[in-house]
Amino acid sequence: MSADFDVVDLIRAKRDGCCLPAEAVAWLIDAYTHGRVADEQMSAYLMAVVWRGMSSSELDRWTAAMIDSGERLDLAGVGRPTVDKHSTGGVGDKVSLVLVPLVAACGVAVPQLSGRGLGHTGGTLDKMESIPGWRADLPVERMRRQLAEIGAVICAAGAGLAPADRKLYALRDVTGTVESIPLIASSIMSKKIAEGTSALVLDVKVGSGAFMNSLDDARELARTMVGLGTAAGVRTEAVLTGMDHPLGRTAGNALEVAEAVDTLRGGGPKDLVEITVALARVMIELAGPGRGVGTGGAPAARDPAVVLAAGDAYPVWRAMVAAQGGDPDAVLPLATHIETVPAPASGYLANLDARAVGIAAWRLGAGRARKEDSVSATAGVRWRAGIGDRVTAGEPLLELHTDDPNTLGRALAALAGAVTVTPQPPPPTPLVGDHIRA
Repeated sequence: MSADFDVVDLIRAKRDGCCLPAEAVAWLIDAYTHGRVADEQMSAYLMAVVWRGMSSSELDRWTAAMIDSGERLDLAGVGRPTVDKHSTGGVGDKVSLVLVPLVAACGVAVPQLSGRGLGHTGGTLDKMESIPGWRADLPVERMRRQLAEIGAVICAAGAGLAPADRKLYALRDVTGTVESIPLIASSIMSKKIAEGTSALVLDVKVGSGAFMNSLDDARELARTMVGLGTAAGVRTEAVLTGMDHPLGRTAGNALEVAEAVDTLRGGGPKDLVEITVALARVMIELAGPGRGVGTGGAPAARDPAVVLAAGDAYPVWRAMVAAQGGDPDAVLPLATHIETVPAPASGYLANLDARAVGIAAWRLGAGRARKEDSVSATAGVRWRAGIGDRVTAGEPLLELHTDDPNTLGRALAALAGAVTVTPQPPPPTPLVGDHIRA
């Protein structure tokens, strides 16, 4: 690695809107990862990126350099095509818990490397860890064996995958440089490309409970990530999904696991089923011809909607949980305190603000403010009606679950104004929007 660059010169160049050459980008990532560039210098560079952005060639090299900072997984010996899914984060988003065993039940291996929640959006690993005995950390060989035998794994990304991103993300989190589409896209895609999957579906959430509130920003992020994946040789497609309202009927760790299990048994709320099936169809199609649903939706094998409704993905879930030390028959932990919130009027539930619900669940103990914080398995929010359902004034509408009643006041404050009831049913809004391909 060349050491002919001066970091202050690179900061000035980016500040002035210049596009760095590939060699300079590679040097900067390597030098920061190995401690030759100080945090305060990289912070200045990242802030310049927030203001000035990156060219497509610069972003390609930045992402490649983060991948090259660590190891790449080799999944060639799994014996089936591999496809992963990444969600940009939402409230009540337990899709991965249902989607991974569902796609595996359709013959495609899913190496779901997941993360933990931060702020008002939940993390898949936090949810899975509410299952007694379940372990997030798996050695690479064990992960490969589980994929070959079961076709499904949900686990933490190893420390060797894109270590530059881990260091950069921690710095961005404390320097106000998270909100940058190039930095968000490279952070997500560096880990996903390094994990070795041959195809990737991106669930880009848009709405009040999502990181991207505007449709234009969500589309830009989706196009950027699809471009990075395609350039790296990974078949990549993004699907925009709505997050103005929380997904399903629960937000919180054990609460969401219980809802996911109900869905895998053939039940579950309509919105969760709709988004899960839509993503499963795209994943199976990207995995290759002759699997799942063919081009244009024509069935080439069993449709994932049929597999899910029949409960045929549930045995895969049980096997996956057991393989990672969990007890699929264990009773999930329950909160010691439940506070109900009544419907403010009679009529139809027209709005339940996703961000407000997410913040309430966070304040009850389901989320964390910092990465090192612990979370409660039992805390969260359950809502007894979905959008468009009839509600009656004074009847329980929301349930607040917690082991610490001192959290209830702040959670209730977060929900002020979150519920809208109208005399007529609200017009239906689509949950699944644009599909973005290369």
